[in-house]
Amino acid sequence: MTELRKDPIIDNWVIISTERGRRPLDYKIKTGEKKKDRCVFCEGNEGETPPEIFAFRKKGTRENSPGWKVRVVSNKYPALKMEEKEAALEKARMFWKMDGLGVHEVIIETPHHHKDFDNLSIDSIVLILKTYRQRYLDLSKDKRIKYILIFKNYGIDGGASLEHPHSQLIGTPIIPQRIKEELKGAKEYFDLNGRCIFCDCIKQEVKSKDRLIKETEKYVAISPFAARFPFETWILPKCHNSCYEETSDNDILSLARIMKEILSKIKKKLNNPPYNFIIHTSPSKEFSTRKWPDLDKKYHWHIEIIPRLTKIAGFEWGTGFYINTTSPEEATRILISI
Repeated sequence: MTELRKDPIIDNWVIISTERGRRPLDYKIKTGEKKKDRCVFCEGNEGETPPEIFAFRKKGTRENSPGWKVRVVSNKYPALKMEEKEAALEKARMFWKMDGLGVHEVIIETPHHHKDFDNLSIDSIVLILKTYRQRYLDLSKDKRIKYILIFKNYGIDGGASLEHPHSQLIGTPIIPQRIKEELKGAKEYFDLNGRCIFCDCIKQEVKSKDRLIKETEKYVAISPFAARFPFETWILPKCHNSCYEETSDNDILSLARIMKEILSKIKKKLNNPPYNFIIHTSPSKEFSTRKWPDLDKKYHWHIEIIPRLTKIAGFEWGTGFYINTTSPEEATRILISI
């Protein structure tokens, strides 16, 4: 059973999901060596995963069989589960909780066990990014889901339990705290200045070039001014857009190219570190219209890439401050030197 519980002091939510503790581990934690066991995500083992939800396939192939290029299945050990009801708040003395209603999916990015974004073809990355878009479009129709987060964990220290290249999607019945903070900051800036704060940041970084890692016709990759972690990198569309799912095919092709280049730079310069990337996009349209009027003008979707080079320790946990040992300017100089 999963549950969402609200922290009464800082107005944040925690997912209690004991099933997640039973996940198999594909890595040897002590040695880092790869196990030779059968991989459930590899082509030919489709019967060992939950049924296929969506896939890009070769013509003439059947679902839940070989012949796929990207494949989406439900997570076998979900943090949240979809049920035939609304997520209702329940009082528990002085506390609040709700059933762990939501969606948890796995996007199996490629049939190839050892290929990641840096060594996949551009066409393969395009299909992954189009899969993300399709899952946003499909799940946003469910009014019970308020927010959809797509993310990738790479390497055991990045939170990946299985080696085969994959990313994940979690849809929640509430807006996550980090997203609420971004929405609030974007709204306050827009209300004061009449402009999107992300668009202004892009203009500033392109002009100064101090933290500009890469600029293309449609995207920029920057080291954010207040980067929390060494070599933290953001990819943003230059043309204002609040929703990832509204990204055109042409723009997805451009995004695939810059993502491949940036992740290749990070792997080469930092000796293949574990990392996470996260897509931050607007909440569902229906929810945004009611709770955040004109959000499409105020927010700007983006991808945050976080190499896992340092550990979060006592000061960070105790204060919420992050100590970054590499300045964004130095990180930019190192990454653009390739």
